[in-house]
Amino acid sequence: MADVKADTEQRALTPREAVRNMSPYHPPTGGRRNKLRLDFNENTVGAPPHVLDFIKRFLTAADLSIYPEYDHALEDLSRHFSVDEDELTIANGTDEAVQLIANTYVNSGDRVLLLRPSYAMYRFYTQLAGASIEEIDYRAGSLEFPLDELLEQVTPSTRALFISNPNNPTGTGVNANALERILNKAANAAVLIDEAYYEFSGVTVLPLIREYSNLFVSRTFSKTYGMAAMRCGCLFSQSANMSYVRKAQSPYSVNSLAAMAARIAVQDQQFVEEYVLEVLAARELLYVGLERLKISYVESQANFVLFQAGGRAIEVRDELRKRGVLVRDRSYELPGCVRVTVGTRDQVQRFLDELEQIW
Repeated sequence: MADVKADTEQRALTPREAVRNMSPYHPPTGGRRNKLRLDFNENTVGAPPHVLDFIKRFLTAADLSIYPEYDHALEDLSRHFSVDEDELTIANGTDEAVQLIANTYVNSGDRVLLLRPSYAMYRFYTQLAGASIEEIDYRAGSLEFPLDELLEQVTPSTRALFISNPNNPTGTGVNANALERILNKAANAAVLIDEAYYEFSGVTVLPLIREYSNLFVSRTFSKTYGMAAMRCGCLFSQSANMSYVRKAQSPYSVNSLAAMAARIAVQDQQFVEEYVLEVLAARELLYVGLERLKISYVESQANFVLFQAGGRAIEVRDELRKRGVLVRDRSYELPGCVRVTVGTRDQVQRFLDELEQIW
């Protein structure tokens, strides 16, 4: 009996090799309430009031007791995005959209191209799938999109390619013509264009899904729409692709509240339009303030700006936090860089005032 117990205690379950080789991802999301949140590119004024009003008025106890139904959400979202219902699926944020591409199209050992630095979940899910990952760096200094370098690395064996446009954390983007060149070169690959920050850049390839059978586009309600807590987004592609993607998706991955909020959010665009205009004005104010402090930065097509703090990056982050302003250190992948979310003009001015005090 003692030998059996000892043998049992010595055993340990061994995870898949892909999991063993992964680095854990722990975003610094704790203790953010009651601070100026300029660290995660969220909407800094909150969710649309008409969405909250709708949920409060129409949510019932019965609604919470029923498994999610997506018919009405699919109908409203397809109308808003000008696609057919079978050309999209509702996803649990962009994270699930990325996961669905990996689950559907990437086998262990498949060649996947990623840009560096970019959204961490591209590497997370493709590494989890056991892919052979190759990374192409954004151009040193300017952090411009490395179009020629990327095209050179695309081969017939490339199975998937993930592009954030505009890119997080650099803020730099690429035009639709360049993306078409990539789609043509990567004809054998699933190409995801993540348009999380589309509303700020105005650049989209969503209308091209019917022209390119390898094109996937994702959108999110976590940024401009102010619903990050809901975890809701959309993935788009040709209907034949989406039929496979849905096979790889849990039938209830998006909760009822998120689906309800998304369909209501798109029915009133005034909130989005006004917020985007405010952010674009605040971004110009931020540029002027950084220049006055003689701080170099990368011009952005999104609602955040990467600036250079040199060897003081972590110190600047920590000192600002003490003053109630949260920013994101990115020096671990871009030496000396700190990323600040652009909110309203008043919020940007507060950030600049606090930064000046410690600079």
